Amino acid sequence: MNAPLSPATDAVAGGVDRVLPYASMSPVLRVIRPHEVVPDLDTWVLTEEHVPESSPHEILSDRLKHLLIGWAELRGRNTKIGRNLAFRWDQERPQFGLDPDVYVVEPPPPEGDKVTSLLLWKPGHSPPLLAVEIVSPGHPGKDYRRAPLMYALSGVREVWILDPGLEGPRDDGGPYRIQIWRSLDPRTFALVEAGEDPAWSEAVQGWLRFVPERASYDLSSDPAGADRWLTKEEAAQRRAEAAQRRVEAAQRRVDEERAAREAAQRRAEAAQRSADDERAGREAAQRRVEELEALLARGR
Repeated sequence: MNAPLSPATDAVAGGVDRVLPYASMSPVLRVIRPHEVVPDLDTWVLTEEHVPESSPHEILSDRLKHLLIGWAELRGRNTKIGRNLAFRWDQERPQFGLDPDVYVVEPPPPEGDKVTSLLLWKPGHSPPLLAVEIVSPGHPGKDYRRAPLMYALSGVREVWILDPGLEGPRDDGGPYRIQIWRSLDPRTFALVEAGEDPAWSEAVQGWLRFVPERASYDLSSDPAGADRWLTKEEAAQRRAEAAQRRVEAAQRRVDEERAAREAAQRRAEAAQRSADDERAGREAAQRRVEELEALLARGR
């Protein structure tokens, strides 16, 4: 479990409190009370402008998306999982919105893959079960400060804020490789994990781990990562490698059996040669005896 931030009880701006541990599975490190959050009319506007992603950002986002797709298929979950789908929650201020780097929506909207934006006031449009934000070097404050406030109002169940490069601000004990925010009830949106250590996700019922040697993240059934979850491609690759190992093992057995047969054949042939040599020796000795007996008979 990640080390908790130093608890305090002082209220801070924007409906955010520091609190003592909450009576739940994880200690609460910070609380946002949605009814106290005042929207920022300027910075909360979600435009249709596409923001270019760096290559590491894109690679990590794709990896997490495919890990979550593999998770959903393995567990038979009815979800829509993807990247950068805008969702908006306030019909009176539809300009407010978020577009997480990766999202899990359960159940999927009626439009399925044709949906272009989640409008949470529309029938069948549910807030994400999970949203993932990967901190970008260019604007880390957005993901550390603004995003939690907006997600608190959006109705999302759980948010991962991932900072593989530790680009975030140094205040409040940060930056953190992993932050997990979770909706505990309609009035409480809480930071329950913050740090370097493996963190438990209620949304996917698994452990989220930072992998330093790859500057990436894994999901697993255990905090040590021994039972690591795979993408569909990784699972297919593992099956192919296992099948290849079985083929190679079978070929080794065939080769060993052939070698054993050939060795047995060589031993049989050597034994036959030995028997032939022994018989030839006996026959030669017999002929010599007969020759000597013939000589003796003539000498009489």
